[in-house]
Amino acid sequence: SRAIKTNQDLLPETPWTHIFYNDFWGTLLTHSGSHKSYRPLCTLSFRINHAVGGMDPWGYHLVNVLLHAAVTGLFTNFSRILFGDRYWTLIAGLLFASHPIHTEAVAGIVGRADIGACLFFLLSLMCYVKHCSTRGSSPSTWGWILGAGLCAGCSMLWKEQGVTVLAISAVYDIFVFHRLKLHQIIPALYKRRNLTLFFSIALLTSWGILLLGVRLYWMGNKPPSFSNSDNPAADSDSFLTRTLTFFYLPTKNLWLLLCPDTLSFDWSMDAVPLLKAVSDWRNLHSVAFYAGLLLLAYFSLKGSSNERESDGRIVMNGKQNANGHSCHSEIEYKTQEVKSSFTSKEENGIKMHEMQKLQLPSTENIVILSLSLLIVPFVPATNLFFYVGFVIAERVLYVPSMGFCLLVTVGVRALYVKAQKRFLKNLVFCSTTALIIFYGLKTVVRNGDWQNEEMLYRSGIKVNPAK
Repeated sequence: SRAIKTNQDLLPETPWTHIFYNDFWGTLLTHSGSHKSYRPLCTLSFRINHAVGGMDPWGYHLVNVLLHAAVTGLFTNFSRILFGDRYWTLIAGLLFASHPIHTEAVAGIVGRADIGACLFFLLSLMCYVKHCSTRGSSPSTWGWILGAGLCAGCSMLWKEQGVTVLAISAVYDIFVFHRLKLHQIIPALYKRRNLTLFFSIALLTSWGILLLGVRLYWMGNKPPSFSNSDNPAADSDSFLTRTLTFFYLPTKNLWLLLCPDTLSFDWSMDAVPLLKAVSDWRNLHSVAFYAGLLLLAYFSLKGSSNERESDGRIVMNGKQNANGHSCHSEIEYKTQEVKSSFTSKEENGIKMHEMQKLQLPSTENIVILSLSLLIVPFVPATNLFFYVGFVIAERVLYVPSMGFCLLVTVGVRALYVKAQKRFLKNLVFCSTTALIIFYGLKTVVRNGDWQNEEMLYRSGIKVNPAK
């Protein structure tokens, strides 16, 4: 209601420039009651919808669905860079297209802020990928990084978390394109041939600081204020309660991504009871969650010792490679053959960085990027730097779900590769297919909750009966 029905910024008699001075709800940014949600591009899209079709919801929903389709296409295209042209790319795209956690962002019209931010998020990332592939060989490379910066700014103007794409771009450059391990980053500083890498990272950092500084200045250099019911943990007097609860909430969000069985449009008030003591059994979930993330990140950054890379493929036990291909006898690569291949290509004048473009990233590289996509865009919602106006918001998981879908895909690929028997390979493939089908069915069922206001509120009773 506040974002569209009663928002004066959508009306034709209101000067369109007001969009850039008001928040998402049409309140002046410097006003004490403003939520400081500065999303002028999303509000502008609502205004265009209003100009074309008035208050008829059909046009608003159509735009949301088209945006989700565009995001899915871009995400699938980005997955091709990581997985190649085989069916792993299709699996990643289908997981993202069908995931039930996206229902709130797509079926709820105001969720367009997350979809639009994700669209420009991916456009920025793809521009930076182009910058990496043309760096040092084409003058257009700086045009691509300029495009990446502009798209990152547009993503932030759709929703605040869009600026995090700059950090994801840096992770891609370091760990995927250059394939550096954690211990190799510092020594790489001393190598002159890596100066272009760190110059690009410096540009990303500077642009990110500039965007954040301008946004903070534009919102009056004041953090937003929310009611107690929006985020009860933030209002708690106990430091222990705030800490334990805020540590637990990311665990709950991950569970919603993994098993989206119980979904709700409203997780405020006591929908997630506060953790007030160390003895609360839910703390075990937090410990397992952070321990798992740290172990996954550690082994990925360190790299695996029982795998060897050959011509862009990871050969495992001499039988399989991590790109999901079976190494049959006629295409099996031996170390000497690969070395001679490299030698002949170098003699023909092909540069090493050009050969890298033909190689697919290793499993560890993809895991690092996936974890970054899962964690970094979610950081603004963790209450780590400032309090937010919600306990859990499913729409906030729209961008991080890309990292989750990549993690599931690379995990399925690893299981498929390690399986020695055809029966086990078929089991992995069929299980993944079943997961996509069940996600899609859950999405269809969940869309029914958004048909009208009564059904929406009835669907939330299980999670938030008081509200």
